[in-house]
Amino acid sequence: MSATAIILAGGKGTRMKSELPKVLCEANGKPLVRYVIDALREAGVQDFIIVIGYRAELVREALRDLPNVRFALQTEQLGTGHAVMMCREPLQSLSGPVVVVAGDSPMLQADSVRGILEAFRRRQAACVLGTLKHPNPAGLGRIVRDATGQFARIVEEKDATPEERLIDEVNMSTYVFDAQELLRGLDHLKAENQQQEYYITDLPEIMLRQGLTVLALPILKPIEALSVNTVEQLAEVEAALKNMETANA
Repeated sequence: MSATAIILAGGKGTRMKSELPKVLCEANGKPLVRYVIDALREAGVQDFIIVIGYRAELVREALRDLPNVRFALQTEQLGTGHAVMMCREPLQSLSGPVVVVAGDSPMLQADSVRGILEAFRRRQAACVLGTLKHPNPAGLGRIVRDATGQFARIVEEKDATPEERLIDEVNMSTYVFDAQELLRGLDHLKAENQQQEYYITDLPEIMLRQGLTVLALPILKPIEALSVNTVEQLAEVEAALKNMETANA
């Protein structure tokens, strides 16, 4: 069963001190989004839908040499769920797994994606989240589980109770969805929050309420917690990439 990926690549990256779309900022001479695509290809993903927005033409140009890549344009920035809504048309013709990841996650590991895809297929799930146990979860969405240890919901830190803030299992925006269940789930997304945006983090709970199988697997590696929102974080990522290259040499 082949997999398709939706890569969210429409953001500006205000804190990067660059006029480039954030996914085109480079780590060790390579755009961040290229690391993401390479990891997904290594994991067996064959087709890509890149959601573009800010300075979309630059992202198109930077990726035009890659095979099996198409683009979906997000003209307004109305949240991660809204970005996926821009992929409704290509989703209609898809079946099987759809990986959804952020284009500014260059530390994404192929082994982790393979593990999530294997669990998706084995359990015939509607959604599988890759999660991470984080020693300092501040600022990240927490994974809330029920009394039996099963996934219940994602709660953002600003909405979390004091007890929920003590949870160290976090959401790292690494998902696999069944294509058609994703399409149906998008119809139930609502922008009922302070930002009036549509969040992909609401989809797993929506699917759970519909009686579908949703799994949260803490299989991501600590290095995958490194994301890029600031120049300082970019320097951290570059150092980590160099260490990995040295270790694999």
